[in-house]
Amino acid sequence: MDLANKNLALLFEIFGTHVYLTQSLLSTWVVMAAMILFAIFVKIKLRSFSPVPSGFQNAVEFAVETMDNMVKGSMGDGFGALGGYFFSIFAFILVSNYTALLGMRPPTSDISTTLALALLSIGIMHFLGVARHKGRYFREYFEPVWPFFPMHLMEELTKPISLSFRLFGNILGGVIIFELIYELFPFPLRFVIPGFLHAYFDLFVGALQAYIFTVLSMTFISLKASAD
Repeated sequence: MDLANKNLALLFEIFGTHVYLTQSLLSTWVVMAAMILFAIFVKIKLRSFSPVPSGFQNAVEFAVETMDNMVKGSMGDGFGALGGYFFSIFAFILVSNYTALLGMRPPTSDISTTLALALLSIGIMHFLGVARHKGRYFREYFEPVWPFFPMHLMEELTKPISLSFRLFGNILGGVIIFELIYELFPFPLRFVIPGFLHAYFDLFVGALQAYIFTVLSMTFISLKASAD
């Protein structure tokens, strides 16, 4: 069975139309449910947070402050409101990448997931650019002279493609490598040797790709929406 067919989990037929429910889609639902439940748990715990943080409160405040400082350091002042968005994006990608440790197919190994995330960041980029620069935002596409417009347009079209394919390619590459590894080793060794590779491909690369996607999104948005 090839890798494409392995991604197919269930098949429904609605009015003669086949609807495929893929493993990556199921993993997405699991990640979303886990993050929603965790957010509800944190919301409940907020009521008991004290002025002197400790334990779980320390961890939550450290994560939020780290992302806020990251946004301020990468984008400058005036983008603090996007801290929650970037925290959500980073957390979703990180948890999605780590689902491979549970034997699930990572949602980020599906181009539809990474492309949706990329389009979301690019949409925010253009929205803030127009909101902050008004008509001047569109004039930049015709500078220094109007024949440069196709080049500027092509540059904007490649941004979501490069942003999505970078994440998709790295995670899918790890999935393919592990499929080959598990087929290569006999059954007893599948629980020993691949474990060392999971530490690199899933833990390290998973965190690195979540960080890169988040930083690139910050860079694209700040370049288009900054005051300069």
